Amino acid sequence: MNLLADQHLNEPLLDHREGQLFLTEAFKVILEEVLCKGTDVNEKVCEWREPEELATLLDLELREYGEQQHQLLQRVRDVAKYSVKTNHPRFFNQLFAGVDYHALTGRFLTEALNTSQYTYEVAPVFVLMEDEVLSKLRSLVGWAQGDGIFCPGGTMSNMYAMNLARYRAFPEVKLKGQWALPRLAVFTSQESHYSVMKAAAFQGIGTENVFKVNVDDRGCMITDDLSEKIELAKSQGAVPFLVHATSGTTVQGAFDPLEPIADICDRQGLWMHVDAAWGGSVLFSKEHRHLMRGVERWESGACSGIQLLECNFDLLKRCHSADATYLFQQDKFYDMSLDTGDKSIQCGRKVDCLKLWLMWKAVGSQGLEERVDRAFAHTRYLVEKMMKREGFQLIGKVSHCFIKCILTYSSLIFISPFVNVCFWFIPPSLRGKENSPDYQDRLSKVAPVIKERMIKQGTMMVGYQPLGGRVNFFRMIVISPQLSYQDMTFFLDEIERLGNNL
Repeated sequence: MNLLADQHLNEPLLDHREGQLFLTEAFKVILEEVLCKGTDVNEKVCEWREPEELATLLDLELREYGEQQHQLLQRVRDVAKYSVKTNHPRFFNQLFAGVDYHALTGRFLTEALNTSQYTYEVAPVFVLMEDEVLSKLRSLVGWAQGDGIFCPGGTMSNMYAMNLARYRAFPEVKLKGQWALPRLAVFTSQESHYSVMKAAAFQGIGTENVFKVNVDDRGCMITDDLSEKIELAKSQGAVPFLVHATSGTTVQGAFDPLEPIADICDRQGLWMHVDAAWGGSVLFSKEHRHLMRGVERWESGACSGIQLLECNFDLLKRCHSADATYLFQQDKFYDMSLDTGDKSIQCGRKVDCLKLWLMWKAVGSQGLEERVDRAFAHTRYLVEKMMKREGFQLIGKVSHCFIKCILTYSSLIFISPFVNVCFWFIPPSLRGKENSPDYQDRLSKVAPVIKERMIKQGTMMVGYQPLGGRVNFFRMIVISPQLSYQDMTFFLDEIERLGNNL
């Protein structure tokens, strides 16, 4: 009996041949269902099912014994079939869309290699690669030197920034904690990302100490109100330490005026963080980078697409290091500055740099610029066509200057200068009834019904939301590199088709 047990333990638990066969077959399913059908404009964006029905179809129960390979392949097919196809040309729902095959290859490779980016010892390629990508991005911003780290999202970037700003102002917080500090104050616009509030709660600063700065019609921070809010915080006994600016707000795509904000921060001695997790891609474009004029004056920032944090050299490590001797030994045989894990709040950190590096290698800086400019061109086209159609009402004020601009295909300057197009669709039953007492209530119900219809029919996906005193409106995101003018026209036709009888 013991001999049989020892023989069993002397053999590998995994059958590599069987596993590699399954992976090969599963990859065929992924190619067909996700990358072929999922990018085909004639296929559905989603195969909608109600939650109870979907749970049954997926057979989610985890049982005592494992399933056969053919059953597992069916699970892979089901997951692909019933998931939303974010690669589809008519997925406009989020601040991400489309597929880049080089970036996807990078993700496949990093998952297969399954390493963590905390030491040169276990991730030599990726430590050097991340450093190169960060250096290149710093040059786009206008920094000759600095530090940075890839984060798993814009929320984490904002949390890093708040922690770094607090540490710079009060380095004793790392040892003594928040109780040893005065009441602190953070300043951000009314339309900034909700992660600012989360960061304040998570780090013990308190959401009541986040002062919301008023915005103009375009959603941009009003700097006069920022100055007033700073003085208000001081009068209440709080100590200002961080101004959180946004380049590309989530809903309207607004860009806060960085130059005057930086002037205020310089006068007040405050840390300026720029959340460009959405709008930072304009830095690749010579035509549109003016939207972030003054960005080189930030202390930290998150850059679009990769959720990158930049800050002054060595501050990340001093703020976050815990000197774990089992991982960051001081007598290694290579340059220990290459062990980057101690400047992260995580221990195990996924490799994110390969995805961007491989895409950048494939298309070059010129190709990335072309993608940004193309998104703006499609946005101009969509707005021009929208303004010529009855029933579409853009959010905010549209100037006569803008109307002239779009008709001549020159620079796009309107409610948002970015690729977010926010609008109401006014169905025929509501047109001309703006003064009716129930108009706003009835209008608020239009977008949710159209959204339900498009999802259940699988024709496209686009988000909606209320904002401030505005009832539900659509937020169309023009970002996928797969888009064409035909997709813009289809979008308008489909909104009309789905909403004309409301």
